[in-house]
Amino acid sequence: MTAVSRVLNDIVSLRMSHCRAEQAVGAAQYHLAVQHYRACLEAAECREDCQAVQFFALKLSGCYEQMGLRDKATQFRALASVEDELPGLLG
Repeated sequence: MTAVSRVLNDIVSLRMSHCRAEQAVGAAQYHLAVQHYRACLEAAECREDCQAVQFFALKLSGCYEQMGLRDKATQFRALASVEDELPGLLG
């Protein structure tokens, strides 16, 4: 079983991945944070949890902003905005 599939199936693994991402951000290891936040985002999408999708999209946006990848940051900020604008359709 891969790390991503474990995160998808287990809320404890999701929380651990989120904690690892936060630690990576604290250490300015944004490439690692992105890896963990992407796994969390995928899990949130599979669970159809709109608030979690928005949360992790914003976290990813912040990481990409710190990495100087403005286009990626904008894409994830837009994903968070779409989730915010369509709560009735997605939730």
